[in-house]
Order: sequence, then C-alpha cells, then structure tokens
Amino acid sequence: MADETKDTASNEEENNEATETEVAEEDRSAEEIAMAAQVVPADLSEQMRQSFIEYSMSVIVARALPDVRDGLKPVHRRILYAMNESGILPTRPHAKSARTVGDVIGKYHPHGDSAVYDTMVRLAQPFSMSVPLVDGHGNFGSIDGDSAAAMRYTEARLAKPAMELLRDLDKETVDWQPNYDESLREPKVLPSRFPNLLVNGSQGIAVGMATNIPPHNLGEVIDATNLMMENPDVTTEDLMKVMPGPDFPTGAVIMGRKGIRDAYETGRGSLTLRAKCEFDEKKNGRQMIIVKEIPYMVNRAKLLQKIGELIRDKKLPEISNVHDGADRHGIDIIIELKKDAIPQVVLNKLFKHTQLQTTFGVNMLALVDDVPHTLSLKEVLHYYIEHQMDVITRRTRYDLQKAEERAHIVRGLLIALDHIDEVIKTIRSSKTDKEARERLIEQFGLDEIQANAILEMRLRRLTGLEYEKLQDELNELEEKIAYYKRVLEDENLVKEIIRDELLEIKKKYNTERKTVITASSSTDINVEDLIADEDMVVTLTKGGYIKRIPLATYRQQKRGGKGMSGVNLKDDDFVEHLFVASTHAYMLFFSSRGRVYRLKVYEIPEAGRHARGTAIVNLLQLDRQAGETVASVIATKDFPEEEYLMFATAQGMVKKTSMSLYDRTRRDGLIAINLKEEDELIDVKRVAPGQSVVMVSSAGKAICWDEGEVRAMGRDTMGVRGMTLADGARLLSMSIVRGESDLFVITERGYGKRTPMSEYPNHHRGGQGVFTIAMTDKKGQLAAAKVVNEEEEVIIITEEGILVRTAVAGISQLGRNTQGVRVMDVAEKDKVTAVGIADDSEERHQQLAGGEEDGEGISQEAVKSQESAEPVTEEGAEE
Repeated sequence: MADETKDTASNEEENNEATETEVAEEDRSAEEIAMAAQVVPADLSEQMRQSFIEYSMSVIVARALPDVRDGLKPVHRRILYAMNESGILPTRPHAKSARTVGDVIGKYHPHGDSAVYDTMVRLAQPFSMSVPLVDGHGNFGSIDGDSAAAMRYTEARLAKPAMELLRDLDKETVDWQPNYDESLREPKVLPSRFPNLLVNGSQGIAVGMATNIPPHNLGEVIDATNLMMENPDVTTEDLMKVMPGPDFPTGAVIMGRKGIRDAYETGRGSLTLRAKCEFDEKKNGRQMIIVKEIPYMVNRAKLLQKIGELIRDKKLPEISNVHDGADRHGIDIIIELKKDAIPQVVLNKLFKHTQLQTTFGVNMLALVDDVPHTLSLKEVLHYYIEHQMDVITRRTRYDLQKAEERAHIVRGLLIALDHIDEVIKTIRSSKTDKEARERLIEQFGLDEIQANAILEMRLRRLTGLEYEKLQDELNELEEKIAYYKRVLEDENLVKEIIRDELLEIKKKYNTERKTVITASSSTDINVEDLIADEDMVVTLTKGGYIKRIPLATYRQQKRGGKGMSGVNLKDDDFVEHLFVASTHAYMLFFSSRGRVYRLKVYEIPEAGRHARGTAIVNLLQLDRQAGETVASVIATKDFPEEEYLMFATAQGMVKKTSMSLYDRTRRDGLIAINLKEEDELIDVKRVAPGQSVVMVSSAGKAICWDEGEVRAMGRDTMGVRGMTLADGARLLSMSIVRGESDLFVITERGYGKRTPMSEYPNHHRGGQGVFTIAMTDKKGQLAAAKVVNEEEEVIIITEEGILVRTAVAGISQLGRNTQGVRVMDVAEKDKVTAVGIADDSEERHQQLAGGEEDGEGISQEAVKSQESAEPVTEEGAEE
C-alpha cells in the first residue's frame, strides 16, 4: 500500500510538472506574440538620417567648435575646470599631467587619454598659444614638431592668465550642467574675463564645417572690446586702427590687409604669411639668408628637410649650404648662397617652393547658443560683451545677496551687544538651545538667523572694541549694498566695470606685437626686376642635358682664331639644340606626349663651358614611366597672336595654332596637341605666311605643301591630316623650307643622299607625296630626314649607340628618285635611328667666340633675331 501511495504521489507530481510546463510554454508563446506585436517598422534611410544628424550635432556642439563667449571647446573647458577643482593653481606646485588627465576623463570627459593630454600640451605651448593657459614643466614638444614626453613624466599647473577665465566661477556667474553620469556638476561656459576666442584663436573640424580663427594680441583685443563698448556702431576700419590684424605667437609677416578686412567683415578671409628673413654677408663676401621667424603652425624640422630636398634636386642651385642655427635665443635657419647668387631671387624661390610662405584661411565659426555661426569681428565682440554684462550682473546679484545676508546678521549682533546683560540672562535661564532661540526672537524682535548667530557668538566679541568693528563692518556693508544696487540699475556702470577689469588684465599680461603686417598685398616678387637682362647661350643635348652660359663667356677673338671648346659630352651624345636668348625669354619644351612645358631662361641652371649641364628631367615634370621625352624646343620673348606654331605627329597629323594660346604655364605642363592612341608628337616649328612645309615618311616618300593649307586651330585640338601614310609607315620629320636648301635622307642600312628642295613640287596637304629615295630591301626603311645647308654637319646615330659625324658638303647631291650612296657603314644587326644637325657643336661655339674665318663674332642684331626664332641648329639660319 505504501508503495502504491508513493507511485500515485509521484504520478501526480509528474502530471503537475507537465501541466506547469505547458502553461509556461503557453505564457512564453503569448509573450513572444506580444513582443512581435510591438515591432515598429521604420524607414532605413530616415533612421540613418536621424542618427547621423544626432551624431553630427554631438560633434559640433560637444567636441569640435568653440563657444563664442569663452573661446573654449568642451575639452579645454573641462581641463581648466578640473585643474581648478583639484587645486593645481599657479600659486601651488606643479602636479603630474597624468593626474589631471585622469581627473578630466573620470569626472567630465569620457574620451581617450591621448586626446585629452594632447589638448593640455597645446594649451602649454608658447608657439601654439598667444597666451598659454597651462604652465607646463618638462618636455611639452617643440616648434620642430617634436612630440611631448609621456604624461607620466611631465607636470603642469594652471597658468596665471587661465585664472582670469575662471575668476568669479564660484559666484553663480554662469550656468551649470550635470556631467556625463550626473554625479557632478560642470560649468556650461567659463566667465572668461578676457576675449579668449580672439586672443588664442581656435582650430577644429566638425561634420560638414570647420573653424580656423587666428590668435591676436591680448592688448589689442582688449582695446577693440573697449572701443566696441563705447560705440556699438563702430566700423571695422575703426576697430582695425586699434587691432590691425592677427598676431601669431611665431611672429612672421602678413602680406597685405585685404584678407584681414575680409575676415573681420564677413568671417572668412585668406591671409598670406611669410617668414621674417634677413640678409647678411659672410667674411668671404658670400651672402646669407637668415630666417628669423616662420609662419604659424609650420613644422620647422620639415621646413629644413624640404629646403634640403630642393637643393639635392637642383631646384635651388644657388644655395651652397643650410645650417640649423636654433638656440635659446631664437630659431634661426641660416642659408648660405653661392657666389654671385642674388639673395632676393633665392628667397623668392624659397617662398614659392617651401612653407616659408603659407596661406592661413580664416573661418570665424563659433557656437552661439549651441548653434554654429560664421561671425564677423563686430559680432564676436558683441557676443563677448553680452556675456561679460551677464557675468557682471550675476556676480553683482550674488555679492548683493551675500552682503545683505551679512548685514542682517551684523545688525542682530549689534542688538545683542546693546542688550548684552539681558541676552546673557535669557540664555542662561533657558534649558535648551531651542528655548533660548525662541526667547531671543520673542524678546528682542530678531529672526531665526540672527538668533542663531547670537547663540554662536564667542565671548570675546563682547568687548567694546568688537562692537566698534561690527559697527564699521555694517557701515561698509551698507555702502557695498548701495553700490551693488546702482550697478544693477545702471548698464553704463556695468560696462565701466568690464572696461576697468579688462585694462587691469591688459596691464598684467600684455605683450608686444610679434607679427608684422605689410601694407603691400603683393605676394610675388617680380624676379625679372632683380635679374640683369643679358644674353645667354642655351644648349640641350640629345641625351637630355641642358645648361646656359653667358654669351660674354665666348670672348672676342681675332680673325682666324681657333675658338674654344663649348661642352664635354659622352661619346654617344651631342648638342641637338642651341639658342642665343635673353635671360627674360621663354623656353617652350614640347614633349612626345603632346604637352608643353615653359621655363624662363634664367630658371635654367647656369654651368661652366665644359660641364654637361643639368638633366632636363630635373626641371620638367616629364612622365618617364610613359617614355615622355622632349620632342622640340622653341625660344621666344613674347607670344604674338599673328604668329603660329606648326605641329606634326608620327601618324601624319598636323596642326597650326597661334602662339598666343601658349602664353600660360603649369608645372605639370599644358596640353599642346591632342594625340590619338599610339601616336606621338615628333616636331614643332615656327611658321610664317607663304612658307612651305615638307614632311617625310619612313616609306621613303616626301610631300611639300604651303602652310596656308592648314587653318589655325585651338590648343586642345587634334589637327588635320598632313600626309597619308602607307600601312606600317610613320612620319619621320617635318621641316620648314627656307631659302636654297637640300633634303637629306638616310635609310636604316646607312644609305643616303641629299636632294635640292627645288625638285619637290608643291602639293595639297593630305597626299601620299612623291618618292624621295628609291626603296630596296637591301637598304631598309627610311630612318631619318633633315633639311640641311652645305655649311652644316650631320650626326648619324645607330640603335647600338654608334655615332658618325660627317659634313653635309661631302654627301652626294642626287636626284629625287635615286637610291643614294653609302653614308655610314652599319653593322649587320644594327640600324640607323636618328640624325641630328651638328653645326651647333665645336664649329658653332667657335663662331660664337668670334673665330669665323670672315667675321668678327656674332653680332647683337643676330642675337636679337634669335630670341624669337627657331634654334640655329635646326634650321641652319645664316649668320
């Protein structure tokens, strides 16, 4: 029976458990159904928009932008407040930076420690802040870009000017808000007894907006604030008389006032900053440039590195050495110049290529009632003055309340002293404090506060001297109360208080202006005004080496002189282009990729007579990976609209464009002609009305046509068909026919001849032309062609670098459709690739030196004629 009872009981328990499980499952199902019913459908784009707006507003208000009233971002404000609360004051020893960072993170700013420490470091840097707010002890970084030591090593405390921002914080002068976990309170804004937004400036990047406010001189900002208070309708011009512009802690020079005026009137402007430099002379007579001050926020170490790179890349060949002359007296950078270098020209190049000249984009964006606004100078001062009037008013109310409370207590104490015997008797006869208080209130007409003060009064206050002190205190309190009430009733009196306190701060912390503001807004020195206009001989070799030499170097010689060596080159190199041009003339470099680069002659490095020169790739931004090379060079002093350039490409396209369209420059070149795929520019020539153009193809054909066959086109165009080429053929050359000349042609196997140009009839452009040499398999394809004169020499170059130089007069003059003769013995696996005119080498230098058999050297008329002409080497112009 017992066992049956147990079984029955256990079955009942199992049934009950099963029932409870089923009920629980039913309840859970009902709960899930209820939860599913609470799911609210939402539009994803709307949710993303709302979330991003909330995020961006958080960044704008709580991180990136300063408040117009105290000029601080939340992290700055919290650092200063935390240090003040921890008692790390200017009158006390420095405390570990890690302690301050920990307080800020733990109490007010729950973000990264490095961000807080970096902010505190900047507040202590005299080269970042016009008036540093933190007094740092230890390594807090340098103007060279060195980072500060770790926060466990450095120490800091509030700087004295920071106390002016925090002054009267305990007098209910500003609103307060709970911290992030609502365990403490923090101020929404600091009282800021001087206009910190303008004095120290601010930089910040928010979402969709940024602020960049330059620092100013403390004394000048205070003068402008006072002027604004005296006359709210003051003009920007009047304000700029007392506050002429920003004053950067690193000094330097602001070029012109227009950018400052724009920034002050609209809140946006652009300032050009230049380093402050001096010229000095060494004992050996060479000039030096000494950089005394650099623009704001420029990394001095990177500046030195950049100057070194420019010297190494030959972009500043006038500099011989750079020294770091920084010491405890200054940050001098000493730049030593080579002999005959013009310091102002070198300095202008430094301004152009380095951060010795920078641009500061002013954007005076700040929070006004937690809303970002771009503010003019008058608006910034207006909001600051409003804030100060509110601070003074609230402080006065607080002081008035405290004075009235104290006066009330003093009056009670005086009543007690007037009836001291009765008061003592009343107190002694009372059994408890409460009873004594109530009897004093009833007997002497006091209130509870006064009665408590009497009960807490010490016996020594019963002397007659104490009575006089209390009476004097009451009189003083009544005077203060009357004064505080006048302040609250009179707005002008409030402004006078603000003015007096600002002048007091100016007297304590004002410094001399560091940044110089020049009246001239010109940021570019006209280099040509500093460079003598003299004639130069410019040479460019086939291997791509360029140099210039003063024409005076080629001294006058007597008739029959031997001349002088012009340049020492490698065996497989030769001078391909030679010009006589003024230092103020332009050199146009047309590349095989259809781009044009422009340099002034004085920008080409000067070299000695025997030097190879500078590689052209160091002067022009050629795309060497794409195989871009210089195809043609033209020298000119001006760009007349009525003169034209004729272009020719390897696929037979030609284009004529006015020279005026190339009177522009860009470091990475301009488009000179549009090219088809796999096409390249092979030549550019200056062309005049009535001249003939001759084009020669690798198929052995030549065509001659009048330049009028091609109409003038724009710069960014492809051109028209100049010559129709056979399949597999390419254009070898294009030349302008001038006077009596011959067309020299040579095949890949070294067979060549010259034919008078008179044998080539004029056709219309676009034709296939006529044969200029009888083509055979033995002689190979036509390799090169040049229009030559008898007095010139040609240099023939093969694929393997073999170079042969021969006089034009020694090459047979044959008819147009003939096979030619062997001009060069070419190896079986080699072939001719190019031909150059060589009268610009030894013989040409001899002519320049005055060693011609029948001349006295090159004339000035000839020099002038070459400034706007083709290179002598290409056209063989008569002297």
